[in-house]
Amino acid sequence: MTGVPCACASVDTCSLTALSLVAAITKRQQLQWLGGLGVIVLAVAVLPMLGIGGMQLYRAETPGPMRDEKLTPRLEHTAKALLYIYLALTIACALAYWMAGMSLFDAIGHSYSTVATGGFSTHDASLGYYKSPMIEIIAMVFIMLGSLNFTVHYVVWHHQFDIRQYWRDIQGRVFIYIVLVLIGITVAVLMWQGIYTHFWTALRYASFEVISIISSTGYATADFSNWPLFLPVLILGSGFIGGCVGSTAGGFRVIRFILLYKQAIREIMRLIHPNAVIAVKIDNKKVADNVTQAVWGFAFLYITSYIFLSMLFMATGVDIITAFSGVAATLNMTGPGLGEVAVTYAGISDAGLWILSFAMLLGRLEIFTLLVLLSPAFWRR
Repeated sequence: MTGVPCACASVDTCSLTALSLVAAITKRQQLQWLGGLGVIVLAVAVLPMLGIGGMQLYRAETPGPMRDEKLTPRLEHTAKALLYIYLALTIACALAYWMAGMSLFDAIGHSYSTVATGGFSTHDASLGYYKSPMIEIIAMVFIMLGSLNFTVHYVVWHHQFDIRQYWRDIQGRVFIYIVLVLIGITVAVLMWQGIYTHFWTALRYASFEVISIISSTGYATADFSNWPLFLPVLILGSGFIGGCVGSTAGGFRVIRFILLYKQAIREIMRLIHPNAVIAVKIDNKKVADNVTQAVWGFAFLYITSYIFLSMLFMATGVDIITAFSGVAATLNMTGPGLGEVAVTYAGISDAGLWILSFAMLLGRLEIFTLLVLLSPAFWRR
């Protein structure tokens, strides 16, 4: 707030205005933090009881710690365990930001939106305001932790902080591999096109943008929409992958991509060996047929919703790039898109904002949940 001339009638009025602005900034970041916690509890504890949650899919096919060591038998205790883990990560993130040079207010505010992979900042320039590689590294670390399954965090804690448990989680491993590949491609293109001449500079900005978008966080230190060749589409498209089931991240979720890939391989093998009985397996564990059917159903609804909402958004008068990237950014909860929504959504019409708001609800509640809640048959049960 310092350095900004005050146009208020008095100093007291100006102070109240400043305090109101600070309160508004803090409130929206707190809402992100609470929303992230709610999504975790919803995915891990509540939705499996309804038979429509991603964690039910995840537990059905994942061996190792997730099958052998569930959280706690009661919903109340499960929610408390998740809260303690979530709170511990938030406090650690705030302390790290503060020690890296942020003010205490900024450190707490950014810790809310970092662990929740929400992306709201206290500055218009986002984390690029600080021009600090250390702050960016801290953000990337805690964004990645927020994008991993919180059940795995619990198992790591239960095993006295044995970090090897993270590697036992198949979707965590695949998620890290995808991030590394995307960063490698982005760095190579940026240096090839001469956007950055130094490797470490290219690595710094490429890593941050990839991790921020794929995790649906939306923090920014550079405008990736102006990067050359296919990079804007590649980075925005990574948001469709998203994070892990049971995390605060959005997107299609990694475990579903793993299962779709394995089903595609099975169908190819069936063409080669028509009489063979081939099962979809994860870590040598057979995946139940109802799980694979649920994945196909979810994929159909996800793609159909994306295309329908994009066409509907285009009908409000925006161009095709803005329409498809805007719906992608909101459905996957990434934030920045391309075209007119690369920096802000302020120029979008009221009708367009309603469409994008619905896309955010649809993506945040993983489609099935919202459609079930809107179904009259569900409430007649």
